[in-house]
Amino acid sequence: MSSRLRNIFFFFGLAAVACMFYSFDFDFSRVNIFKTWPYLIAVVAIWIFVYGCNAEAYRTIINCLTGGNTISYRDSYRLTVSGFSISFITPFGSGGGPYRILELQHAIGINHATSSTVLYSMMHVCSHFCLWTTAVILFPIVHFSLMTPFYWVLSVVMLGIAAVVFYFFNVGYKNGMIVKFFRLMTRIPLLGRPFAKWEVRYADNLKQMDLNIALLHQYPKAFWKSLFMEYAARLVNCFEFMFIFLALDLTPNYFDALFVLALSSLVGNLLFFFPMQVGAREGGLAIMLLILGIPAAFALYCAFYTRLREIIWVAVGVLVIKLGKLKIHNDHEKP
Repeated sequence: MSSRLRNIFFFFGLAAVACMFYSFDFDFSRVNIFKTWPYLIAVVAIWIFVYGCNAEAYRTIINCLTGGNTISYRDSYRLTVSGFSISFITPFGSGGGPYRILELQHAIGINHATSSTVLYSMMHVCSHFCLWTTAVILFPIVHFSLMTPFYWVLSVVMLGIAAVVFYFFNVGYKNGMIVKFFRLMTRIPLLGRPFAKWEVRYADNLKQMDLNIALLHQYPKAFWKSLFMEYAARLVNCFEFMFIFLALDLTPNYFDALFVLALSSLVGNLLFFFPMQVGAREGGLAIMLLILGIPAAFALYCAFYTRLREIIWVAVGVLVIKLGKLKIHNDHEKP
């Protein structure tokens, strides 16, 4: 990525962080910071390990597609943190992927950079569905007494939806999905014409990207490792809510933390068009807490910790943008 583009991302990020701090409307007198600051540090620190799992998943995909030890774990970690920060502060989470591609293209070529990033995004979303499916399976086991006919029907419906989604993910991994995506976009009013032109102009590139995506499926060890690391990131993320429970003098329970994370992330993703998912995840938190018999008002306190953690990590990600170009560890052809 050129220094000019990197500076644009950097200053845009700084402005976004400033807006986040300015709009962080919370009555700090409601939270005893002097008592709970160790838990706040723990909530922030746990994401070192969450991003660590994400970075290893991304690195595994890149190195598999390029056929060598192309990117170091450190550089993958940097791209992960900065990429998620850009995604968080851009509409529809649209900025992180292009940022990563721009950073990678000088090193591994535009086709490999795009394919790796698309594959990682697919794996990231797939791990979300793995978490939600885990929660749907475990909730009746852990909280059987809370199950009602409505919850049983809802669980069956959600498992059916998950099965359909996993089927389409499997098809996408085997055959690629970029060409199909462009063909789908050509049918949308207003967007159809430019996408049709791009499909014709970049036909060979799009086909090569799909071949790169399908390549990962031919290496099951790399495929399952990247998916496992993404899923592990979700499981580690559950400890964030365990620390929040401790800060609120609630009994910490890993399974309940998993259920809270699963539902809050589900609602946040369904309402992805909300700026920074403001209010979306809080609603999911309140619903899950009520189901567990915890007053919904605690959702506000949970939001305090998660929002403050987000601001801190977005600031870190923005600063990381200025670290410079990636270091490539082997030479290979850049398609």
